[in-house]
Order: sequence, then C-alpha cells, then structure tokens
Amino acid sequence: MSLPVRERSPRPGGGRHRRPVPTSLPPDAPVLVLAAPGGASGVAAEIAAVVRVDNPQIEVRLTAVDELAPALPADRDAVVVPLLTWDDPAVLGPLHQAVAGSGSAAVVTGALGPHPLLAEALHIKLAERGLARADRVRLLNVSSPVDAVILGMVGGEPAVHAAQATAVLLASRLTLPVVAASLDREPGVTVAADRLRAAGAARLAVAPCMIGDEAPADLVGHAAEAIGAGHAEPLGAHSMIAELVARAYGSQLAT
Repeated sequence: MSLPVRERSPRPGGGRHRRPVPTSLPPDAPVLVLAAPGGASGVAAEIAAVVRVDNPQIEVRLTAVDELAPALPADRDAVVVPLLTWDDPAVLGPLHQAVAGSGSAAVVTGALGPHPLLAEALHIKLAERGLARADRVRLLNVSSPVDAVILGMVGGEPAVHAAQATAVLLASRLTLPVVAASLDREPGVTVAADRLRAAGAARLAVAPCMIGDEAPADLVGHAAEAIGAGHAEPLGAHSMIAELVARAYGSQLAT
C-alpha cells in the first residue's frame, strides 16, 4: 500500500518565499500566453484553468504553438510561456519566429525546467503510483519500492542532455539513482534499464518528464512495459506546473 502524498503548504507572501506574481497588476500588464505543443485543449486547458484560479490578476490566454500569432494582443505586451519541461528547439524556434513575424513586443520564456519544483512534482507523481516514498520526512523509516528511476524524455538525445539537471534534483529527493533516457528514440529506456540492472538495480520505475501533450498517450506505458517497470503518469495540470508558469511570467515582470 502506498503512503499518502504530501504536497507543500501554501507559501507565505513575504520574504524569500514571496508570491511569484504580485497580487495586483496594472490594467496594461502583459498578457500571459500559454503555448501548448499539443494543442489548446486537454491538459493544456486544465493548466490554464489552474493558473487563472491561482492568479486572477493575470489575463491568461491559451494557444497551440502553431497558432500563436492570433493570440498575441495588438495593444499590450505579452509573455509567452511554452508548456515544456526542457528547451525544445523544435517548439521554441517556431514561437520566436511567430513573435518576430507578428511585430509584437511579446517575450518568449524558456521551458519550465530544470527547477526544484519540477523535481518535486515528478516525485509526487511517482508516489501517487506507489513507486516512491511519499516524502523525504520518512526516508529513514520506509524502504524504497524501487531501486532506480528512469527519467523519460521526448526529443531524443538533446532532451536527454537537457534533463541531466532535473535527474540530479530528483535523485537528491529520492536518494536513488536517476538516469534520463529517451522515450521516443534510440538508444532509449531499454539501454538505460540494462545499465541500471547491470549495476544491481532490479526494480525500476519510469518517471515521464513531460506535461502530457508532447507525445502519444500510450508512449510511456509501452516503454515501461518493454523493460518490465512501473511508471508514473505525466505531470499534467499539477499545481506545481501552474506555479512554474506563474514564476516564468513573474520573472519577466521583474526584468
């Protein structure tokens, strides 16, 4: 039986834990445009809804990556936040081109990771499936349900390379080996699994480091089944993903 998952309590409003976005903004504050690689529905729509509820002072628009230009306001600045966990040039390139072609003063931010909150969300998604301890408080009291974790990426070798920092952050939380591997290209999770098992890690889990619309829905399950491992669900509309979106927007306000 898996232990209950504990999420962070809301952070206080002052000090170093201040809110990522001020509680009030001027009427001409930049619009937050969420750019989703898989289209403006499903998980992306759920994330947009969470961001709106958590940050009612922000005007939030949602668009597919290839439909960015119509979503950019003509009379205000905009901050475009791609719903990505790594800086995928196949997505960021078209976004920058669309902004340049529109004549807008919009700014495109980087991806949502690497970031400690991303690693925390990955940890929670593993714990929800009984594949990790529910939190670090219990590390000395409860044995780990797995011996190592494969951080599943979409985008081949560039994505795997970009995920190294996230893998380190997640390994620190789990106190387990974490290696990044590609879910959609070779060498992929099979090679990673062979290496981990050769090092003595018999029980493996796959943690997909993606929000949910970047790849076919069955990609993670098939990859995990091929190596006899359990797997977490994609990050989806997790509260920490919404917070990372707000932080990306807030960092542009600060600059």
